[in-house]
Amino acid sequence: MLVNFNEMLMNAKKGKYAVPHLNINNLEWTKYILEKCNELNVPVILGVSEGAAKYMGGYNAVTGMVKGLMKDLNITIPVCLHVDHGSSKETCIKAIDAGFTSVMIDASRHELDENIKITKEVVAYAHERGVSVEAEVGHIGGTEDNITSSATNATLEDCLTLYNNTGIDSLAPALGSVHGFYKGEPNLDFETMEIINENLPIPLVLHGGTGIPDDKIKKAISCGISKININTDLQSVWSKAVRKFLEENKEVYDPRKIIGSGEKAIKDRIEEIVTLFGTKR
Repeated sequence: MLVNFNEMLMNAKKGKYAVPHLNINNLEWTKYILEKCNELNVPVILGVSEGAAKYMGGYNAVTGMVKGLMKDLNITIPVCLHVDHGSSKETCIKAIDAGFTSVMIDASRHELDENIKITKEVVAYAHERGVSVEAEVGHIGGTEDNITSSATNATLEDCLTLYNNTGIDSLAPALGSVHGFYKGEPNLDFETMEIINENLPIPLVLHGGTGIPDDKIKKAISCGISKININTDLQSVWSKAVRKFLEENKEVYDPRKIIGSGEKAIKDRIEEIVTLFGTKR
């Protein structure tokens, strides 16, 4: 059964661990993540960007695929199906109507007042249907779905203003992380992260988890991060495994064998991520 992220993230906030948000890109990606997290007996948030939803056929197709896999694979862990960086109210509504149990409305490119207005409208629609909502303050830079943007860090005042005026369930404050691979050492503002966590009753989210050293991941969790988003990391280990397989098996043309050659790499990396995050059921 699909659930929203409220219970799993509040448990993580209290227990000082993080729940993995793992982006899905196709059926195989979804299957591998569900199977491995079920084996490890940990909750998981399946993230779907707008680009990935379009690639997989649309939000209804994604919901049907996830529900079908959960039933056929006998998945018993809590699973949240989440829109990652929904760019508009319309996008979020489309996903909610298709059966998504959680959405991120990312109106951070707007001024704070407009961010609040859009986010509040999404929260109203989502909460009536039992769907959880994540929002963003500041702007997380890097590359997402081939769109590059610069970062702007969040402030405690803006975080409090957004939360108090919208009723969101989690918040992604931009504090130095970026999407995709880092150019140089990640420079996270742990001091502000900790202050925001102490002043907000809701869980905090860290985007751009790929490439952050393990010690900084652990530090972020100790400063209040309860959900960490991972996408590029799994794409990288999968592609390396597939390239190696193709180089060694040039006669293979079956797409199932080609795509499946990256399964072990993804599953092994998921286990490392879950261990690092300290994720619990």
